[in-house]
Amino acid sequence: MTDLAASDLATIYPKPTPRVIAKARPELDSHATDFIAMSPFCVLATSGSDGSVDASPRGGNPGFVHVAGPNRLLMPDRSGNNRIDSFKNIVEGSGFVQLIFFVPGIDETLRVGGKGALSADPDLLASMVEFGKPPRVVLSIAVHEAYFHCGKALMRSKLWSPEIRVEREVFPSISQVIHDQTSLGEPEAQAVVEARYKTQL
Repeated sequence: MTDLAASDLATIYPKPTPRVIAKARPELDSHATDFIAMSPFCVLATSGSDGSVDASPRGGNPGFVHVAGPNRLLMPDRSGNNRIDSFKNIVEGSGFVQLIFFVPGIDETLRVGGKGALSADPDLLASMVEFGKPPRVVLSIAVHEAYFHCGKALMRSKLWSPEIRVEREVFPSISQVIHDQTSLGEPEAQAVVEARYKTQL
């Protein structure tokens, strides 16, 4: 297999239309703000100083990412696996981040890019209590770019369609998967895993 160069891509793909180029905005407008307020889920992408890339799912109640202004987002960090790969990338790498926001039932997504910084300010943490707990840190993002992405990928995948949902039992519990991969710990049933998760939200 031969790797393609940028010049090869130019012969394969047509140029984007002026409308597609122009939709990228340097700040969050009212549509982006409303979309984020409805979004219970996003993916956070970061890059490390060594060029490695991390993509991490983030979720909460709709609007869990706070719009603090047209060029500022605040994302509280909830309990996770404590690897903190994303945060290490932010403080050790360039600090640049990318987000994709999803709203259940809407095929279009919102992409936001900017520069991230972390804060553990007590007053800020106290203002973002959710599920009865304050976050450990808050990710502040200075927004540089925002634009809506067309819904083709979600339409192709039928992501929001009940017809493609699978029963949880068709795949092993995450505890079983990790046990099979590492031989560490004892595997737990999915119901036990989910019950434990609910105490850690």
